[in-house]
Amino acid sequence: MNSFFSKGRLIASLSAIFLIFVVFAFTLFKIQVIDAEKYASVRSVSKRSVVSAARGEMLDRNGTPLVSNRQGNSVIFESADFPKTDEERNELIFSLIKLFELNGEEWIDNIPLLYLPTGTLMFEADREYDISVMKGKDLLSLNDYATPENCMDELIRMFSLESYSIEDARKIASVRYEMKRLAFSENYPYKFAEDVSTQLVSKIKENSNYYRGVNVEIESYREYNDGEIAPHVLGLVGPISAEEYAELKDDGYGLNDIIGKSGLEGAFESYLKGTAGEKTVYTNPDGSKRTEITKEPEQGNTIITTLDMNLQKVVQDSLARVLDSIYKPIPSAGAAVVIKVNTGEVLACATYPTYNNETYNEDYEKLIADKDSNPLYNRALLSTYVPGSTIKMSVAIAALEEGIIDGETQVFCDGSYKYLDQNFKCEQAHTTSFQNVITALCESCNSFFYDCGAKLGYAKMNEYRTMFGLGQKTGIEISESVGVMDSPEYRASLNQNWYEGYNVQTAIGQGNLFTPIQLANYCAIIANGGIRYNLHFIKSIKSYDYSETILEKTPVILGKVGFREENIALVKKGMYNFCKYGHGAKYFSELPVDVAGKTGTSQAVWTGSDGKSIKVNNAFFVSFAPYEDPEIALCIVGEGVSSSTSILPIAADIYNYYFSKGGSVDAAPSEDTLIG
Repeated sequence: MNSFFSKGRLIASLSAIFLIFVVFAFTLFKIQVIDAEKYASVRSVSKRSVVSAARGEMLDRNGTPLVSNRQGNSVIFESADFPKTDEERNELIFSLIKLFELNGEEWIDNIPLLYLPTGTLMFEADREYDISVMKGKDLLSLNDYATPENCMDELIRMFSLESYSIEDARKIASVRYEMKRLAFSENYPYKFAEDVSTQLVSKIKENSNYYRGVNVEIESYREYNDGEIAPHVLGLVGPISAEEYAELKDDGYGLNDIIGKSGLEGAFESYLKGTAGEKTVYTNPDGSKRTEITKEPEQGNTIITTLDMNLQKVVQDSLARVLDSIYKPIPSAGAAVVIKVNTGEVLACATYPTYNNETYNEDYEKLIADKDSNPLYNRALLSTYVPGSTIKMSVAIAALEEGIIDGETQVFCDGSYKYLDQNFKCEQAHTTSFQNVITALCESCNSFFYDCGAKLGYAKMNEYRTMFGLGQKTGIEISESVGVMDSPEYRASLNQNWYEGYNVQTAIGQGNLFTPIQLANYCAIIANGGIRYNLHFIKSIKSYDYSETILEKTPVILGKVGFREENIALVKKGMYNFCKYGHGAKYFSELPVDVAGKTGTSQAVWTGSDGKSIKVNNAFFVSFAPYEDPEIALCIVGEGVSSSTSILPIAADIYNYYFSKGGSVDAAPSEDTLIG
């Protein structure tokens, strides 16, 4: 009995399972075959992709935009619709390249392999890492010693470019190579060109049936209030390189990202880079598409700089105008820095010659080819100069603080100073042969400072120079040089001997190398009575909607030197007398404030791109104002300028604008007499 019921239950269970299977199979058949058209009409394919975020803006201290964003067109290759065979891909890409060239527009040509008009292939200079990546096993898989010709041969073979000329094959290969390097796929579209004109975009869209998989996206591009304002400080952005991607990929960077390359753009990349969003593209069976932003991108933070845009323009214009008006045996070049003496904020920082951030890409070949003027080089922060007589204030402070001299000490000068049986010249004309610290600074008497140097020695002078921040980084946020203080150790590093006579020569600046921004800071320390501030370009960083303060820069004191007030006052008086009664009087007498300053000249050897060298004089001026209650300090440098007084109109222009918001002092002709 039990056996009978057990068999019944088994049969019933199997029958039920079979029935369910039949119903399921029929339903599946009905959906996929009988009702396929009906269900297909409501089925769509979705694809997610990244939406780039706009970079943060940069403003001057008054809220005036320096760098902002605008919208433009990028031409993108999308894998789903892009041709699949080498022949079709090459044909489409070559057609696009010819279209861009015909319309005078650029496409992204990033392969480190150049084809010269002479028919020669060569590797692009300064791209060793990219060249090694190209030769690497993941791309061309060539030996390290592979030549440009070897690379080109492999590119032709890899991308089936045998039917094209070498010149055309190299262009197509540049795109195909980048597509391969950047892993072109449905998840990784390829950007063929940036900032494309509306007219050219229209031509591409008109031929969309031919340009399959070639689409246009709206992206943000950097826009400049004035591309010539502080380009060396603000810096540049550009496509992420292979080396940068390898370093930053774990931080969320993509292969097609734009990143800061130099200046504040590079130094504050993590603040300026926005947060990418996400979009989903739905494609229906009829080919229609619908795009939905599933995550909004968030713009990067806003950087408020310490720069005053209008003052920066005054400095740049005056620097160019005055330097170009002075006869000199080498191309015009120089720098100027203006800082607030009680905060360390940099109000203006100019290098001449300069370039335009807006036209940098178009001008690049010309800019890098100009080896004599080197306009891409930031002279204000990176160039180191023998400072000449501008060093004399530090020597005076050292001698006063050490008790070697006081305000009454006099040194006789007849144009020569004898030290260790050697005569050292003083070429300045003096109102009196007996010089004290005030007249020696006003008239730049070498003999007075030779005497101080002989008694102090190089080590003690360097101790005080260190207090003034010379030969050290200022703390500024972007790249700067360190400089050099003369010493036996430094001479040994050059395989030179140290001679006792260097003790007196270093007292008038020889053997030392300092940057313009260091010299400006040194002058500011004198002006404020002995406080050394960390210099900075950043005032604050706000969220893109200003709802949050990300960073607030307050004055940071790096050191208080503790000099006696009476000693600082003597040095300031000597600098004031130079501007009030000395050679500076003709330039500063009409200003709304009293000015204090010191000129300097030093010899240098200038070597041209032709390999020929000539001896020239570099001119310097460090200054602060107002004399009684200092607000700003500056340093101006003119390369190849025979007379330091020739650059004083630049300082007059700066002070005129800053303290009265107008006016300009005409450039003075170069003088024959060297002013120390």
